[in-house]
Amino acid sequence: MTDLKRITPDKILWVDLEMTGLNPTKDRILEVAAIVTDWDFNEIDTFESGVGHDPAALKLLVDANPWYAEHPDNTDALLELSTHSQPEEFVAAKFEEFINKHFKEDEPALLAGNSIHMDRQFIRQWWPTVEKHLHYRMLDVSAWKVVMIGKYGTEYEKLEKHRALDDIRESIEELEFYLTKVEA
Repeated sequence: MTDLKRITPDKILWVDLEMTGLNPTKDRILEVAAIVTDWDFNEIDTFESGVGHDPAALKLLVDANPWYAEHPDNTDALLELSTHSQPEEFVAAKFEEFINKHFKEDEPALLAGNSIHMDRQFIRQWWPTVEKHLHYRMLDVSAWKVVMIGKYGTEYEKLEKHRALDDIRESIEELEFYLTKVEA
């Protein structure tokens, strides 16, 4: 039998990115947040940053995405955040420092969140040095959602704030909700 403790990290790196769209080859990261927790989901540390880009280039990407037309307040807030944020290279380096602070070189960070595979595609595309610190396994809360709806007919009611740190905390609450259903 495999030593599960050896292959399962002690902590979880919850991540959420807000992007201009869902195409990692052309869309850009606007905001990044992360929370490191233990397996009881106690917060150990947080990271949050906007990502600075050329405003004109971002406006073109946002205007091409119908979701942003339906959420103008969110759009304005994210574009404003990007305008006042450090350049992407600086943010990626600070995020990498945050990961290194909590995960040793021989302990890749277990990435967690809702539809976390999408965030990872953006990290792989735009921040490859960050991607090198991530475990090959991921904890995807949206997979739990699919099982809980399909098998048990139960679903967590999300607030849909679409801001990175809020979305992470909601993902943690959602997983806790599903775990209470399993433990019952």
